[in-house]
Amino acid sequence: MVKERARILVVGGGYVGMYTALRLQRKLKAELNRGEAEITVVTPDPYMTYQPFLPEAAAGSISPRHVVVPLRRVLHRCHVVVGEVTSIDHAVRTAAVSTLATTDEGGSTELLGYDELVLAPGSVARTLPVPGLAEYGIGFKTVEEAIGLRNHVIEQMDIASSTRDPALRDAALTFVFVGGGYAGVEALGELEDMARYTARYYHNLRPEDMKWILVEATDRILPEVGPEMGRYTVTQLRRRNIQVLLNTRLESCADRVAVLSDGQRFPTRTLVWTAGVKPHPLIAATGLPRTDRGRLRCTAQLTVDGAEHAWAAGDAAAVPDVTAAEPGAETAPNAQHAVRQARVLGDNIAHALRGEPLETYAHRYAGSVASLGLHKGVAQVYGRKLKGYPAWFMHRAYHLSRVPTVNRKARVLAEWTLAGLFKREIVSLGSLEHPRAEFELAAGGKPPHSPSDDPKG
Repeated sequence: MVKERARILVVGGGYVGMYTALRLQRKLKAELNRGEAEITVVTPDPYMTYQPFLPEAAAGSISPRHVVVPLRRVLHRCHVVVGEVTSIDHAVRTAAVSTLATTDEGGSTELLGYDELVLAPGSVARTLPVPGLAEYGIGFKTVEEAIGLRNHVIEQMDIASSTRDPALRDAALTFVFVGGGYAGVEALGELEDMARYTARYYHNLRPEDMKWILVEATDRILPEVGPEMGRYTVTQLRRRNIQVLLNTRLESCADRVAVLSDGQRFPTRTLVWTAGVKPHPLIAATGLPRTDRGRLRCTAQLTVDGAEHAWAAGDAAAVPDVTAAEPGAETAPNAQHAVRQARVLGDNIAHALRGEPLETYAHRYAGSVASLGLHKGVAQVYGRKLKGYPAWFMHRAYHLSRVPTVNRKARVLAEWTLAGLFKREIVSLGSLEHPRAEFELAAGGKPPHSPSDDPKG
């Protein structure tokens, strides 16, 4: 029994937000039925994106709607509010929330009171002041960006196939990815695989005409799978005529020319930025204790250090790694920890409301798997190294087991099965990003006048 009616506010609907709310509605089922507790989830999107599947969604192996989990269906005992928390005053336990309704009403925010606060806003892309990046860069963190990138790559192939300008053709067929972590390597591997297959349907394009370039500022890629598997990945990518440039930085991409720190210049119409993430800007607006890297300072029980009734986990939280040999180590900001932290966090909130002792989060990192395209991958799990088809199969099996809900598991498995029986889809639906463009033009509107308005990028 909780001592009094508890209002629990969960900020964010990603891994931590969804799994924490899911855990709470199970642990507090009796209290929710009696009206002694209520759970509110504030999230910018009404769905949780399973990000490990974004590369396969970009390659067309998985339908976009199967990469996301609708929160209202899963969190049926929670109150889901689609909006943004703009600031938090934890001293009086209120959060300022901006929703579509408040925007239409004049831009004011609504104050939402709470008793227990769960901060799980996640992270945003970590960008640098690179000239031209804001104008021409493409992110790879949301399902919209993944599908937009797929459409963009195929459209560049259309442009290259139909132009007589060799400079335009070369720029359209040059694809630059910045960042050698999971997002960059997996997105590059899957899209290159897709584009290589798609080229067979163009009478004047060959896979050898395309340039795929991976730019990494450090001396290796995929550090999570270890040095040996990282070197193997570089070798495999280079065998596919993908240029892997280590110890190299992007200096500029102004005027659609990628200028690198080693002096190389690549005219390109596609520059994908996957060079790391940083905590969500909301964290800085909470006034709660933070580390030097801007993450919330947390305890091993997932409470915010020095702040009662405040909890955090995931990308925005610096959680001590109690299993590490070196003191002061923190858990890595990845999905493997986020999902497990969410379960402990949900249990601990229930324990706190009932006056029970809290649990300590402890999970030894199991390893990593990465896909490099169809039937290609690398893995290092519990010290064992896998490469090629076995690693790719393990990648799919692991993520199929982790994607939320039986419904999504069945749909993803069905799509993989059908993809093995039939040919790839090579359709580009770029007009989905600007669905009113044709009608506006027919109604007397103006055609696109800037690169950001141009549905062809």
